[in-house]
Parts: sequence; structure tokens; C-alpha cells
Amino acid sequence: MGLLDILAILISLTALLAYLNFRFLDWPPSIGLMLMTLVISAAVILIGTLGSVGSDIRSYLETLVHRVQFSTVLLDGMLGFLLFAGALQIDLARLAELKWTVGILATIGVIVSTAIVGLLAWLLFQLSGSQVPLIYCLVFGALIAPTDPISVLRTLKRLRVPWGLEMTVAGESLFNDGVGVVLFTVLLEVATGGSTRPGAVVGHGALLFLREAGGGIAFGFLVGHLVFLLLRSVDNYRVEVFLTLALVFGGFALAHALSISGPLAMVVAGLYIGNRGKGAGMSDDTVEHLEDFWELVDEFLTAILFALIGLEALAVTLSVNVILQGLMVVPIVLAARFLTVAVPMRIAVRRGRMPNRSTTILVWGGLKGGISVAMALSLPEGSIRNILVVVTYVVVVFSIVVQGLSIGPITRRAGIRREE
Repeated sequence: MGLLDILAILISLTALLAYLNFRFLDWPPSIGLMLMTLVISAAVILIGTLGSVGSDIRSYLETLVHRVQFSTVLLDGMLGFLLFAGALQIDLARLAELKWTVGILATIGVIVSTAIVGLLAWLLFQLSGSQVPLIYCLVFGALIAPTDPISVLRTLKRLRVPWGLEMTVAGESLFNDGVGVVLFTVLLEVATGGSTRPGAVVGHGALLFLREAGGGIAFGFLVGHLVFLLLRSVDNYRVEVFLTLALVFGGFALAHALSISGPLAMVVAGLYIGNRGKGAGMSDDTVEHLEDFWELVDEFLTAILFALIGLEALAVTLSVNVILQGLMVVPIVLAARFLTVAVPMRIAVRRGRMPNRSTTILVWGGLKGGISVAMALSLPEGSIRNILVVVTYVVVVFSIVVQGLSIGPITRRAGIRREE
């Protein structure tokens, strides 16, 4: 099965399911796509037990899913485009007003959540008889910490919640993706490095984190500024859109080669181009074409991503015991989310920058998504990986389906609306 065959099947299937969802179900697009591909995966698994033809169909689709290499496709490709497209739409002046809230949530919040989830998951695994080392439980805490608010943001926009809440959800997700990937990379390197001395582990981890995060932010600013200079020197929307595309392709690849954080670099570059670039380097015509182009890229990649999440059920070795463990981890993840969100949100509410009951929306709207599944699938082969992949998958599916479909009614019940 060649690359062209894989792309043809994925794009055709995603387009068909997107049409069916829009025409008949009217669910949030990402949730609808994932649910339908989950149903397809479950049907294929069932058909595979009924005879040779069903077994051949299952084998063919499993081969397709394995050939896609979800973790590589997302972490080394799609993620850069998704983060740049998201950052391009952020108003930096408004984000600056919430810099402390967003900054704490995306950094300290991710680190604290990693520690809480890691420790409690380790206790749960010990009590349930799964021998998962503490360091790998912390790795799990890091990979499950980032949020993916694509569906939530659309719901919040439709319900016209105050801009501060909407901006917090968007800003946190952009930066905690990058911070989560860096923290995951650091902890995984420590877990596989074999060092057992606490001082050496902490020192090595701190240096890795500083190099990845600090280097990514500085690199993103540098390439963003260089492309801004090029944008300012021409007035042709085709060339300018092409330059931003090259920025993401080349910048993300170069960041990876330099062993610094590509996700954080693309967030910073997207913020730079989306604010200074649009304001001082582009005509109104170029801005319109640029926004339309990157909105289409975002919609297209998001649809593919959520369809793949559902199809990844074919690549996960499920067992009743591990599924139950995953369901027990769900309240642990939600509790950690509440503990890391409550303090900064209470401060923001007291300062009048956030409406009351915002904590509830931010906790329940902190959906987990494809990046968590991709990081879990990138773990070294073995029994520990099998457990963490299934647990991650259960948490992500619960998050997208249950939390994603209920965030609208919860927001309406909370009575949070933007003042006209």
C-alpha cells in the first residue's frame, strides 16, 4: 500500500463522513468524525471475527492504520501547522492582558498536573496489579496534560462567552501543547536513559527543558521576524501566503534538527506573523487571503486528525482490565485539572477579567486530543507502552465524547454570556 493509496483512502473517508455529519447529525465536526470512525473501527473488529472475508477487511484496515504512523504524522508534521494556524488568529494585545493566567496554566499548571496524575496513576496501577514504574507514570502525566479545545472553542464562540474566557482557553491550549511535548520528551529521555541518581536526573531534565523550551521560543521569534521582513518587502498575496507555508515547513523541520521545541517555535512564529505581520507587513487583501488559506488548512488537518483518532482503535490492543484502569484514571485527570485551574482562575475572577463559574467551564472544557494519543504511541515497545496507550485512548475518547458533547449545555446552564 503506497503513500498515494493511503492519502486517497483517508481523505475520501474523511470527506464522506464530514458530509454525513453535516447533512444528518449536526454534531461538532471533530467529535462527529471521531465518533463515526470509532463506530467503523468497532464494526470492523466485529466483522473480523465472523469469517475469512471479514478478517481480510480487518487486516487491510489495520495495515492502513499502522502504515499511517499516527505519532510521527502528528508530532513531526501536522502539529506545527495546527499550532501556527491557531496562533495566527490570536490577538496578542488581548492575550497580553491575560498573560499571567495563561502563562501559569500553560507552564506551572502542566508541571503540577503531570506530578499529580503521575503519582495517583502510579498508586492506581500498583493497587490493580500493573507494574508501571513511577517515571513512566510521570511520562503519562505529561502526555495527558495538554488540552485540545477545537470543539470547545467553536461551542464557546457560538454561545458568545466573554472574550477573556475564550482567549484563556485558546491561549492555554497553544502553549501547553508545546510545554507538554517538551516535558514529555524530557521525562521520556530520563526514563530511557538509565540514570537513577536524583540529582543527575533533575539536573539533566532541567537542562533539557531549558534547551527545548527556551530554544524553541527564541527560534520561533527569529524565524518569525525574518519572514516578516520578507513579507514587508513585497505586496503579492500568493508570494506572502507561500512564505508563511515555507515558514512552517522549514521552521518546524529545522527546529527538530536543532533539538529544540518545534511546537513552541510555531506558536511564537504564528503570534508574530498574526500580529506584527498582519499589522505592518501585509495589505488588507493579503491578510484576507492569508486567513482564508490557514483556516482551510486548519479545518482540513483537524478533520483528518479526528478521523485518525477513531481509526486508531484498530491499532490498540484492548483488554477489559486496562480499559477499567483507563476509566478509573479519568477522575484522576479531571481532579488534577481542577487543582491546577482553580487558583489562577480565582485570581482572574477577582480582578474582573473572568466571569464567575469560569473554573467549571475551563476544567470541563480541557479536552484531551490527538497529541496525547500520538505521544503515547511514540513510547518504546513493551508491556508498559501497551498499558499506557490503552489508558490514554480511554481518557481521550471519554474527554472528546462526554465532555465535548456536554460543554455546551453546561455553559448555557452557567449563564456565562458576553455583554453586547
